[in-house]
Order: sequence, then structure tokens, then C-alpha cells
Amino acid sequence: MARKHSKRDHYREPPEKEETEASAPPCWLCGRPTGKTIVWHHPVPKSRGGRDVVPMHSICQQTLIANFTNSELQRHGTDVESLLAYPAVRKFVDWVANKDPDFTATIPKRPR
Repeated sequence: MARKHSKRDHYREPPEKEETEASAPPCWLCGRPTGKTIVWHHPVPKSRGGRDVVPMHSICQQTLIANFTNSELQRHGTDVESLLAYPAVRKFVDWVANKDPDFTATIPKRPR
């Protein structure tokens, strides 16, 4: 079966690099512009009835998962300021502030 559109549409111009960077939504946790990979995170976990999603870096999402349980995330809801009040999260956000939007690293888990 033939395709309706070719993989390479010669009539469409690729979007400008500046255009895509300007349209990148900011990360919900750290506020930096998101890079090539955007993780759509549920601030209130789906298992706890959360439906809303917010754009985040994967490293920022890993930090939340490593430092909070689903119950704790449910209590905080979409209030990012209450999450930033925790010293471990504030320290992470200050550390990652000057990194590249596509920066990744391993996040140590919080001892329970």
C-alpha cells in the first residue's frame, strides 16, 4: 500500500532551530527550558488519582521519584514550592541550574 505522504516532504521546510528552542516549555521543577527529551510527569501519581501532566527533564523526574513516595507526592499536589522547600530537592535544583537542558546523571536514592 502506498503512503499518502513521503517520509521526506520536499515542500515543507524544517523548523528553524531558534523556533524549536523558543517553543520548548520550561521544566516544572527547575524552570530551565526542556531539551530534546521531554518527560510528561504526573505531579499527583496516576495511582493516586492524578490526571494532570507537566513537562520535566528526565533527571528532575528521577530526583522526585528518588526523594518522595507516591503518598508524599499526592500530598504536595501541583505545588512546586512545597517540593522545593525540601533541602535535597533545593540542593539538586541549585546544582542543575547551570547544566545543559539534555544533561543526565545518576540520581542516588534516598535511604528509607
